[in-house]
Amino acid sequence: MGKTAAVHYIRDAYDTSGKKLLGRQAAGEGFLRGLVEYGTAERLYCYAKTRQDFSEFCNLIHPWAKKPRPVRWLSANEPTSLAEVGTLYKPDPDIIELVWQRRFASQRAYSICGVTHTIATKAAMKVLAELALAPVQPWDAVICTSKAVKTAVEQLLQTWGEYLAQRTGGKAEAVLQLPVIPLGINCDAFATGNEALAKRATWRQKFGISENDIVILFVGRLIFSAKAHPVPMYLAVERAAQTTGAKVHLIQAGWFDDVRDESDFKNSPKFFCPSVNIIFLDGRDRQIRSDIWYIADIFISLADNVQETFGLTPIEAMAAGLPVVVSDWNGYQESVRHEIDGFKIPTLTPPPLSGLDFAELYVTETLNYGTYIGHVALATAVDVDACAQALTILISDRNLRQRLGENGRMRAREIYDWKVIIPTYEQLWQELAEIRAHSPEIVPAAFDTPPYPLCDDPFRLFSHYSSARLRDDLVLGLGEMATTEALQQIRSIRFTSYGPDKRLPLAQIDQIIAALAEQGPLSVGEIFSRFASNSPKPYLYRTLVYLLKFDILRIETHWGRN
Repeated sequence: MGKTAAVHYIRDAYDTSGKKLLGRQAAGEGFLRGLVEYGTAERLYCYAKTRQDFSEFCNLIHPWAKKPRPVRWLSANEPTSLAEVGTLYKPDPDIIELVWQRRFASQRAYSICGVTHTIATKAAMKVLAELALAPVQPWDAVICTSKAVKTAVEQLLQTWGEYLAQRTGGKAEAVLQLPVIPLGINCDAFATGNEALAKRATWRQKFGISENDIVILFVGRLIFSAKAHPVPMYLAVERAAQTTGAKVHLIQAGWFDDVRDESDFKNSPKFFCPSVNIIFLDGRDRQIRSDIWYIADIFISLADNVQETFGLTPIEAMAAGLPVVVSDWNGYQESVRHEIDGFKIPTLTPPPLSGLDFAELYVTETLNYGTYIGHVALATAVDVDACAQALTILISDRNLRQRLGENGRMRAREIYDWKVIIPTYEQLWQELAEIRAHSPEIVPAAFDTPPYPLCDDPFRLFSHYSSARLRDDLVLGLGEMATTEALQQIRSIRFTSYGPDKRLPLAQIDQIIAALAEQGPLSVGEIFSRFASNSPKPYLYRTLVYLLKFDILRIETHWGRN
């Protein structure tokens, strides 16, 4: 098919109802809703472990389905079923196990497509590094949500490849695609006109804010180390309030990732911006998340951490018609146009090789992840004066606020609406199908080598553990337990079978036992040709050794040695 993909369903990746609301979850929910609403395929595909997971997926997408479409479950226990659709979409960059899994069947059977979120964790970096070692193919992809994150991924892969070349004398590189496709939003969910004005009036009345007051809004997790340090924002808002003489309210709609930060967030404004009215709201509340935009005149987000890779909230603010003031940092550099949609505030970091001690402490786990990125954030500066000047300009000029807000609204619809982005995904999946049809395979799987070297056939890897191996010329007869009563007893005990062991079905086993009882001993080869030739031969071998284990069968000649 090529133009669509099966969605790898993992609830946590698409669920925004929990107590901890993360950007990747909001992005995952937005993508899935966009695919359901704007995807052009005749049916949807869900790749999940259990039927319960599939039912959960169907219930999740049901409210978004504007037109009835069949939804097909592809069991994660049978990955070869993905050949039907052609592409598997996983909502994170960790496609390593999936490409190894595919190698057991056919590497050309389907494409695998992941997407980046944060890449600063050790786990994420290890995943990206393994792309150079795993059997990824030119028809696979990891989508980068911004040019900034793509540059970082390429830098990581290059540095890792150079190390591997030194270590092994060979060249290692990831051959998969790294397309840049931004995250999206549903622009139709944002009110305009009288509806937006009514929401604005309602929320302002709720907090006692007059129409002439200025409201500056921040939306996102309230954590200094992993989102945006609040003090530069507090300082800039205070200076702008003092310069303009305006009554300024700063609303921070989010939630505290670390309860230890809450008192600092709430108490520090008394010193850093005493003339500004500070309001904290729980951004996990769906009503607040959908409506809080309309209370504001200006949106602000001075991200300064390496966890951020794209930044969805400025796009949402633009869709709501707000001018945005953001740090000139990672994905914000691409989404916001300076003095067109808002203002980008300069940032400054130390030069390269200024943080190797941080890296060492992180590797040794002397610093945990939060502390590691917190140290990096504290060594990242945002120009407070430039931010104060930008806020001052916007506070003083209502017409400018409206003009920049409208520019941002149009940009959000033209570039970041899921209506626009989903076709880009579909185009990528089609391109991957075309590459899969024509490009040479990287590291083809050979019949006599393990598809996954770290997970070899246990009967090959540990073949030297036994004193003998089953052979086609071994002659088998019935053992003492080949009685009806004994067979029933063996089959009734839980520990005589453990899950789906992929042996011959009971009917075939009974046929073999009956033939041996009637005709006498037979060789393994004869048993296969007469009773199991339509089944995989490994199934027969495992079945016969299983029967030998419980003395249902026995070897008529000496077992011998390997």
